[in-house]
Amino acid sequence: MVVQKKESVFNTLNECEVEDITLEFFYKPHTITLLILSIIGVILMSFIRDDKSIDSNICAGIWCVIFFLILVSLLAFPNGPFVRPHPAVWRMVFGLSVLYSLTLLFLLFQKYETIKGMILWLDPNLKDFRIDMDKEYGVNCSDISVEKFWAHLDVFAAGHFFGWVSKAILVRHYGILWSMSMMWEITEVMFSHLLPNFKECWWDAWILDVLLCNGFGIWVGMKICKMLEMRDYNWPGIKDIDTTKGKIKRAALQFTPASWTPVRWLDPNSSYMRFFSVCQMVIMWQVSELNTFFLKHIFEMPPSHPLVVGRLFFLSIVVAPSTRQYYTYVTDPNCKRLGTQCWVYAVIMVTESLLCIKNGKELFQQTEIFNISVWLMVMLFFSVVSVLGFWQANWLTGKKFDANVVPNSISNDSNVEEDYKISKSKTL
Repeated sequence: MVVQKKESVFNTLNECEVEDITLEFFYKPHTITLLILSIIGVILMSFIRDDKSIDSNICAGIWCVIFFLILVSLLAFPNGPFVRPHPAVWRMVFGLSVLYSLTLLFLLFQKYETIKGMILWLDPNLKDFRIDMDKEYGVNCSDISVEKFWAHLDVFAAGHFFGWVSKAILVRHYGILWSMSMMWEITEVMFSHLLPNFKECWWDAWILDVLLCNGFGIWVGMKICKMLEMRDYNWPGIKDIDTTKGKIKRAALQFTPASWTPVRWLDPNSSYMRFFSVCQMVIMWQVSELNTFFLKHIFEMPPSHPLVVGRLFFLSIVVAPSTRQYYTYVTDPNCKRLGTQCWVYAVIMVTESLLCIKNGKELFQQTEIFNISVWLMVMLFFSVVSVLGFWQANWLTGKKFDANVVPNSISNDSNVEEDYKISKSKTL
């Protein structure tokens, strides 16, 4: 019985099923139809198109590979933990994340000149770009004026705000979010000798970034979470709605969550492994953010370049199911396996870091060992102390275990207490 429960938890986490299907056409496989249409499409495109240009042939071949990988994703890959707007969307996201991870692994075995040549092949305009053309923020910090303050509220400030809104919706914990926000500013200071655009004025870092952009983004994100938590999740089928306005509204609501489970990263009864798992997530989030800046610096791309923006947008989607799967793995003792999307995201994060280290030898030769050593100690200390503080705060306020605020996969029965005893021996 326990084995079946543990297996069902992983299946729900990795292959969430859709309940109460009303439009069956959109949830049938259509495998034969897809096979016939894809073969016809390949025949037409490969034989009819003009193949005189080598560059055009390579692009067409790449797009064809991506197209067929998406088809395979639709037919064979798991849904993940989400079913909205449609499980097929998350299967495609998983498939593209696999493709991205394989691309990174391929690039890891290439020389810097080869990778740079590939990037210039994609966008020849980058040939004349140099990373020192980036906008500088840490200039004349003592000269504080309304005009200068307003000039720093650029598109990147908006990116800060919306980024932290999405992080708040995913993490849903004020303490962890504020810890990650302040730790990132410390990270920028410690790595400013390697990345010039990390040099910021104190008022830019702690007032504009931490308090205004990040803080307001966290607050808005948590308010959205509270609103979604209080919402009544009763989903009538479109066929059961009589009015056209009602049908349109129901179709729009398909892009909202099907249900909402309050999270509790830290519980008074949490094991020490759960504590260290949360600390690990906080530190790994910093590494993932660092990858963004090192990649664009080493391979010399402007922040607004489609490759940079596209990567950020894509990973912001990938991190949603990854965070959910990691949370369930950490908090649910019946879940003994890490979700596949989270596993692939971990591969992406590590491979990106290795790619930066291997191809940024000249940059990392300028590394100040003292700064990096202090950064490592601060990250470890800050993450452990902050998470420990939130854990102890829960314990001091007398919050007890409540089965209503843990993942739906844990039932309120006699096995819960025994399962949590087992979780103390659970390792990552």
